[in-house]
Amino acid sequence: MNTITVEALRAWSSDGLQWLLKRPRQVIFAVAVAAVVTAKMRHASARRERRQRWAKIGKDVVVLHGFPRGRFTPNTSPFVMKLETYLRLAKITYVFDDTEPLGPKGQSPWITLNGEEIADSQLVMEFLAKKFDKNLTSRLPKEEQAIALAFNLMMTEHITWGLRVWRYVIDRGEALRKCSKLDSLSEYLVYSLFPHIMKKRTWVQGIGRHTEKEVEEMLRQDIDALSHYLGQKPFLMGDRPCEVDCTLFGYTSQILWGITTDHLMARWSRRIIQI
Repeated sequence: MNTITVEALRAWSSDGLQWLLKRPRQVIFAVAVAAVVTAKMRHASARRERRQRWAKIGKDVVVLHGFPRGRFTPNTSPFVMKLETYLRLAKITYVFDDTEPLGPKGQSPWITLNGEEIADSQLVMEFLAKKFDKNLTSRLPKEEQAIALAFNLMMTEHITWGLRVWRYVIDRGEALRKCSKLDSLSEYLVYSLFPHIMKKRTWVQGIGRHTEKEVEEMLRQDIDALSHYLGQKPFLMGDRPCEVDCTLFGYTSQILWGITTDHLMARWSRRIIQI
């Protein structure tokens, strides 16, 4: 009986192997599907474990998620720098975590607070201002609040794109690589993928259609406006800092300490030293 069973198994194995060899495409597809399913299961498991760990950090403790720490600045993202500066300025208890830098909207930074996930640095700041009564701009007259909002938008919607043009299109990630602590995969993304992705995005946005000198002039005007309005004041809106100063520090830190090559951003950085 055992001999018959062994012979049957051998025959079945031989027939099965021949069947597989005759259908290489189906085999490759099945293996690929199995690999994808396994990867997704592992990703989901790791995601659950991270959230369980964050939930144990404590009530009303903000978990700030962002890219890994930089070499010359706490972070190479002006948005992460902006939000972390606000947390420190508003004296909101937080911990930094870089194990999942991209949030539910595919952006960095984002936060976890009491199990709730909030993305986009500006929306996070507005959420925390209401949650902890830390609206630092509310003390200003309405006219000055409008000015602060305009400067904030100028930096996040205009200077941002100029910085991206330089970092990814002109410099092709070289300075970012030197300023970051990147693993091999992230370094590959910076060098091989991000320049192409950002070049397309800057073209769609519009700033990528301009020449290098034209972009430089746009950024010069922005920086001049900030410099002239700041004047001799300790902070942009007066004697006390507010949210727009967090944004300003996020960008000036990148330009002052995140530029390692002598290109147009180096010239911009010398101008911004005046701020």
